[in-house]
Amino acid sequence: MYTNASLNVESTILDFWRLLKPRIMYLVVFTAVAGVVAAPGSMHPFLALVSVICIALGSGSAGAINMWYDRDIDLLMKRTKNRPIPSGRVSAESALEFGVTLGVLSVFIMAIAVNYISAVLLAISILFYVFIYTIWLKRRTPQNIVIGGASGAFSPMIGWAAVTNSVSWESFILFLIIFMWTPPHFWALSLNKSEDYAKASIPMFNVVYGAEKTRKYILIYSVLLVLTSLLPALFLKKALLYLSIAILEGCVFIWYAVSVTRLKNHSSQKKMFSYSISYLFFLFTSITFCSIDFF
Repeated sequence: MYTNASLNVESTILDFWRLLKPRIMYLVVFTAVAGVVAAPGSMHPFLALVSVICIALGSGSAGAINMWYDRDIDLLMKRTKNRPIPSGRVSAESALEFGVTLGVLSVFIMAIAVNYISAVLLAISILFYVFIYTIWLKRRTPQNIVIGGASGAFSPMIGWAAVTNSVSWESFILFLIIFMWTPPHFWALSLNKSEDYAKASIPMFNVVYGAEKTRKYILIYSVLLVLTSLLPALFLKKALLYLSIAILEGCVFIWYAVSVTRLKNHSSQKKMFSYSISYLFFLFTSITFCSIDFF
């Protein structure tokens, strides 16, 4: 087990920022904003901003605690060995305190300033990522990403609850889109990092079942994702416009998934991973745009 017994590099603000996994946080925040905008009713702009900040802090909290717990395996992988804790720039104790503090503050402020339902959902998303994904699933089952992906899928549901003070089938559809998106997105990355995950004894799907089966499931989940992505048309104000955009983006997503199964190389998998990020961004941009009466 890796420890931070001898730290000789001073921590910086940037190191603590990296603990929050900002790239994940950006997507969490963006999809949360889509949930706020798509929800029926209205919300004071200041409270909407507070809600989004709380969701961002909650995401960062989960990321910091994840880095604290995974510091031993992060040290073994090329992709993660330069993170703040394994590199020695931040102590494990400081990272844990930082993460827990942010998590408690985010849930408390959400409960006091917004409503209890959104606060409970935020707490569930943090606890799910820490205890279900990080501690329980990640090192034990190749289904880690499939089940663990639920933690990141809560963000639009939390945004929706911040406005409506409720959980509805519409917000569950937004949840389901991210849930279905996570496996093909992450498996495209893990295919190119198989040696890293094997070295750290993490049972990623491709490590346990092989690259060929993983590529097959990337395609299956991609098709399911695109079908799921059509469901917001049931409640969006500009349903036909949204459907046109979702179908176009979905066809490109499936094309990348097919290229992964046919070409079977590093380049196609890297392109699939990169496009999947853009796909989610533009899909939720479309959801946000098509929720507004602009003409």
